[in-house]
Amino acid sequence: NRDLVGVFYDDGVYAAIAWALAHGHGYVYANLPGAPAAIHYPPLYSAVLAPLFGFLSLAGAALVGKLLNVVCAAAACGLIAWHATRTELVGAGAPRWLAGVVVAAAALAIPFLTMLVALLSEPLFGLLLVAAVILADRPPPRLASGSAALLAGGAAALALLTRALGVAAGAGVVAWLYTARRGNVAQARPDPWRQATLASLPLVAAGAGWGAWLLTQGHALDPLLATDYGSYFELLRAAGAGALGSRTADLARPLGVLTLNWVPSRLVYYLVGVPALVVGVYGLACVARRSAIGVTLVVYLAILACWPVPPDRFLWAVLPWLALAWAAGAVALWPRPRLRVPVALLAAALVAGYVRYETRGFAGRWWELSAQRISHTFAEVLPTLDSLPPDAVIASDHDPLVWLYTRRVAVPLYISSYWGAHVIEPPPPVHRAYLERQGVTHVLLAGNQADGKEELERLLATYPGWLGIVRRWPDGATIFAVHRAR
Repeated sequence: NRDLVGVFYDDGVYAAIAWALAHGHGYVYANLPGAPAAIHYPPLYSAVLAPLFGFLSLAGAALVGKLLNVVCAAAACGLIAWHATRTELVGAGAPRWLAGVVVAAAALAIPFLTMLVALLSEPLFGLLLVAAVILADRPPPRLASGSAALLAGGAAALALLTRALGVAAGAGVVAWLYTARRGNVAQARPDPWRQATLASLPLVAAGAGWGAWLLTQGHALDPLLATDYGSYFELLRAAGAGALGSRTADLARPLGVLTLNWVPSRLVYYLVGVPALVVGVYGLACVARRSAIGVTLVVYLAILACWPVPPDRFLWAVLPWLALAWAAGAVALWPRPRLRVPVALLAAALVAGYVRYETRGFAGRWWELSAQRISHTFAEVLPTLDSLPPDAVIASDHDPLVWLYTRRVAVPLYISSYWGAHVIEPPPPVHRAYLERQGVTHVLLAGNQADGKEELERLLATYPGWLGIVRRWPDGATIFAVHRAR
């Protein structure tokens, strides 16, 4: 696809950092005033993209980066299916083709495909995660056990340096290497303490290095930028203790959208959804006894339960593993005569809902709708933004996108923080003070569906005359100039 870079925000941040790395500016937010150090995302994915943004045009780098994501996602799903089949992850009594079918279905899910239309780090994370699991579960026979443990920890450390949630992979690998003591696994690892210690070494090194960067570089940001640009520690500190467990009930919602979209009422939704959730949890327990991915998923989901932001995208990153866990639960329950019919009906209901969702999604090309809409809006306004003075500072939604295509310094128009799982928006005086601290000269409202629309309307109502319209488009996109004297 040829959508603009930055339509999902995070992809714009990755690209802007990659450009800064490629052009010798360091690991910084090149789009923000003063180019402060980047502390929101670990550095590996931007470092992978950096050569592309150093040698290719923006459009060329974006295209090659998206192709790289497709390759990573395909390789990850292929390895997951292969490993799940050879280790009988779904269960010893399951047909050998089942794991491949489950993984293929998950890989074709509309949300999973959506991650491939932008420069997002999930495909690389998924590839590193499955590499860590394979090396922890059943490494190549010629590889010494100590070397395998060290490499498993190294792959998990790279996953941590790709996404902060890679800490779950580290926990899963170390826990598995220490606790897997029975049967052939025990023979392969005669000294669990040594295996766990070797796996921990690269994880500790990666965590210490990234932590040192956060501690030494994390003080230059405006506090109101913490949600979008600050470290995750700042996000959790702002959310407070109320964030702990605040998203637990929300974890199953995205999966319900995929599989229970046909349900006519809330009662039926719970009658089907709760048993499906029970099977999934049971399957997760089964998988935890067979593979390092089990503990990894448990830790991963526990983190999401305490994370203040919605869990959707984080779940899509591990969707093939979650689907395998559910299949493992169903296979484990199948031999029980009294449960066979309920499990079959439950599986049929979920598959039917998923097929319905996918059919509608492929017919409507849902994976590209949001990106195309945002890309179309910005394609119209970018020429006008590009005509602004070179020293203009623009407040806008998708501010990295604005910087990438105009090289005008850009900051978020919409700002928020969390209290528990609740989103808190600043009052107009606080919002205006933030914009003035950033030196904003122009404000872009990117259409009637823009995140910053309500906050901007409150500013306009509170401070009439402070912002003057420069140009307005039919879809509601509007550029304002800041009148500082008012």
